[in-house]
Order: sequence, then C-alpha cells, then structure tokens
Amino acid sequence: MILVISFVSLGLLLLSIQTTVFSFFPDWLGKPDFVFILVVFVAYRFNWLSGLFLAFCFGWMLDVVSGIFLGTYLSMALIVFCLVKFFTQNSPVKETAYQVPLVGLSYFLVQCIFYLFFLFTQPGILPPWSWVRVVQETFILLVAAIPCFVLFNGMYEKISSQRLASKVKKRSPANRFR
Repeated sequence: MILVISFVSLGLLLLSIQTTVFSFFPDWLGKPDFVFILVVFVAYRFNWLSGLFLAFCFGWMLDVVSGIFLGTYLSMALIVFCLVKFFTQNSPVKETAYQVPLVGLSYFLVQCIFYLFFLFTQPGILPPWSWVRVVQETFILLVAAIPCFVLFNGMYEKISSQRLASKVKKRSPANRFR
C-alpha cells in the first residue's frame, strides 16, 4: 500500500513538473512525457490490480489537468498499461533489453493510433501530421526514459526493501518457550 501511495505521489510530482516547467521549454527542445514513462514502468513492476489502479490514477490526473477531450489520457494510460503488461509478463528475454525500446515503440504507436482516431472523429481540430515531430518526440522520450527508469527502479527497490525489513523486525523468536 505504501508503494502505491508513493508512486501516486511521484505521478503527481511528475505531472506538475510536466505541465508547469516544461510548458516554458521551446518546441525544438522537446517535452518528454514523464507520466507515460511512469505508466510503462508500472506495467513492468506492479501486479495487475495495483498497476491498473496506478494507470487509472495517472490517466485521470492527466485528463483533469491537460485533457481537451475527457477520457483520452485515461484510455491511453489503461491501453498502454494492459498491452505492455501483456507482452512482457512471461517474456523469456531479459527485462533490461526491452524496457526502453518498448517505451519508444508504445509511445510511437499510441501517438499514431490516437491521431487516426481523432482524425476520423474530430476531422478539423487536429494539426497536420508531422513524421519528423513524432519521431523527435519519441527519441526525446527514449533518452528521458533511461534516467527515469533508474530513478523509478531505485525508488521501487528502496520502498520494497524497507517494507521487507520492517516485516522482518516484527517477527517473533522461533522458540517461544525460552
């Protein structure tokens, strides 16, 4: 429970940084989507129930803060979580080999799918498609994912080890009759 609360708090922090500080960055510098990286990390590390809860919270927070069409970020977070969790759950490949590339691939595919969806449902609202912009955003996200995964994994391991250490301290001695 502490792990979930900690990652919800981390999601709030990343969301506030993403929507305030990065809005001042020029477009050519790029604005990485840290919440998207966090959703993919949650798919790698958490079980289905707590991971779906976290993905729901992150998508809902993004919708409330910066969503134009309500439900877009929520559905994107849930779809990304479910697909990444499904494809990596019983993978024989070592986890570190596919973590960062899967972030880029899933981001690129989600951008394409949602652009096509909104192109058919809201045809006059979207700006013209730019392959250069999408590839640039994907590359920036890939570069940002490396330190983010190190940070998220360190936080996950630290909180998990503290929980385990507190459970070990509470154990009673094996021999009660001494």
